[in-house]
Amino acid sequence: MRKNPQENAETHARVTRRALLLGGAQLAFMGGLGLRMRQLQLNQADQFRLLAEENRINIRLIPPARGEVFDRNGVVLARNEPAYRITLVPEDAGDVDAVIGRLSSLIELDPGELEAAATEMERSPPFLPVTIADRISWDELSRVAVNTPALPGVTPEVGLSRFYPLRGDFAHVVGYVGPVSDYDLSKIENPDQLLRIPRFQIGKVGLEGKLETSLRGKAGTKRVEVNAVGRIMRELDRREGQQGDDVQLTIDQSLQSYTQARLGEESAAAIVMDCRNGDLLTIASAPTFDPNLFVEGISVADYRALTDNDHRPLAAKSVQGTYPPGSTFKMITALAALDAGIAHPEQTVWCPGHLEVSNRRFHCWKRAGHGHVNLAQALRESCDVYFYELALEVGIDKISSMAARFGIGQRFDLPLSGVASGLNPTRNWKNQVRGADWVVGDTVNVSIGQGFVLTSPLQLAVMTSRLATGRDVVPRIVKSINGKDMPSAPAERLGINEAFLNEVRRGMYEVSNHRRGTAYGSRIIEDGLRMAGKTGTSQVRNITAAERARGVTRNEDLPWNRRDHALYVNYAPYDDPQIAVAVVVEHGGGGSKAAAPIARDITLQALYGGQPPLAAYPAKDRKRIEEQQEELRELLPGRNITRRDRV
Repeated sequence: MRKNPQENAETHARVTRRALLLGGAQLAFMGGLGLRMRQLQLNQADQFRLLAEENRINIRLIPPARGEVFDRNGVVLARNEPAYRITLVPEDAGDVDAVIGRLSSLIELDPGELEAAATEMERSPPFLPVTIADRISWDELSRVAVNTPALPGVTPEVGLSRFYPLRGDFAHVVGYVGPVSDYDLSKIENPDQLLRIPRFQIGKVGLEGKLETSLRGKAGTKRVEVNAVGRIMRELDRREGQQGDDVQLTIDQSLQSYTQARLGEESAAAIVMDCRNGDLLTIASAPTFDPNLFVEGISVADYRALTDNDHRPLAAKSVQGTYPPGSTFKMITALAALDAGIAHPEQTVWCPGHLEVSNRRFHCWKRAGHGHVNLAQALRESCDVYFYELALEVGIDKISSMAARFGIGQRFDLPLSGVASGLNPTRNWKNQVRGADWVVGDTVNVSIGQGFVLTSPLQLAVMTSRLATGRDVVPRIVKSINGKDMPSAPAERLGINEAFLNEVRRGMYEVSNHRRGTAYGSRIIEDGLRMAGKTGTSQVRNITAAERARGVTRNEDLPWNRRDHALYVNYAPYDDPQIAVAVVVEHGGGGSKAAAPIARDITLQALYGGQPPLAAYPAKDRKRIEEQQEELRELLPGRNITRRDRV
């Protein structure tokens, strides 16, 4: 049916309106799209160009060279050495097993490292390098480099790794580095991105650990071009980082090495301190270990050998170990009584071999007693009863106060692991920690360095330095950082009457130089170098009344771990104090027998700056000392120190 003209006109009008609406919408859409494209291409072009550039160019960190460590004379104690390794990119290698087979015909491959590499390949993208052989020799690296055309994906690489040329001599002082662990990262709130670099080494213990931030340095950067999957295509530029700070110690390498050799395999510690300025010249603990074992991660067998050793080679006994000071504490008791006006140097005490206190018998080491003794005689012969009597009159408060002035119970701020504070007991301490009141028997025990009092070899050396000088000498171990001297703390007067100090020093002099002195057998006979000292023996077990009745068992007849500790402290020369020495031999028996001979030998080595003449020793000992010196020379590393190890 044909539409009339009016209907056709209406239909045409509707179509025209719809076309206009649709065209307008399309025009608006195209206009908006054009405006958006204009904004993206012109207004935001720089932003998107930067995003594209960042997707193509990556910033990578360059590990800095670690700062090195030197002794006071410039001998290198910790240095960086080239570390050669072989890496493999699985994607480039193709048949990985075939390439490793050809590589094994050139160098010996460790099965453990290959197993670790296989595990790493399974969890890493195929374009990332995996270490196949680490710490190989230069010859092995050269053989691989020459044959790289036949080893697709294999790359010989050179990096830096830590090395300790003196091995065990400084293990407890310098410490060691090792690979960063999850535990290391957990201890740091915002870890440096350097620490996330595979196989990056971080200080674990000792100076390496305590000065980690300073020694580590600052990372460098390099810009590399990568493809869509993240593989490096080329290096665009690099900015080198900042090497870590070099650290120079106060330690004297030759004296430290001698002391370690002299201690041998004893479970022992020794400190040598310059009592004029507090410089620590030796911090030795024995037995020791090779810190190089830890640099790349120690094996289970090696670590178990160290931890199973009952002499505890991993322990830095010189600063971490705490021991009852025994009779080396008697100078403190004497000064407390003199300072309080309770004692007089010539006043005598009767020693019958014991003292009854509160229905308990406190024994002297000499069962028959010493008879009448004054201060010098009591120190010289180490009479216990004399100091029991002083302690009963002066009391624990004054003894503790005097001990604090000499550094007992003080934790010294040194960049070493686990520096102990020891224990200077007081009434409040016992009440708060032990939940009990202080009793008179506690004071009697403390007066001879037994009971609750505990000291480290470091504290004993500080105590001796302060006795020698009358000043509050503070120990230090860092001499300079990057060539900038670290100043010594000023040593102020202790405020103790010099006459009292001289009386105590006279008693210490007689310990080593009087025929009845407990260390007379370990004296120095060179007039200008004579030393003043004090022996000490601290019990590690209780002696029952029944055992005393039948006779106290000799240390030699006891198991090693039940024998007494042996101690000796001294300073020299007596007339012009230069050094103070403290020696502790764990379960060594008597101080005069085990510790004093070691301290005498170390003292002479320090005063002479090397091997002393035989004339400095008593005539009867010279043959034995000559043989000992020859044996020690064979152990010393000095002849193995090359020019490279000195600066």
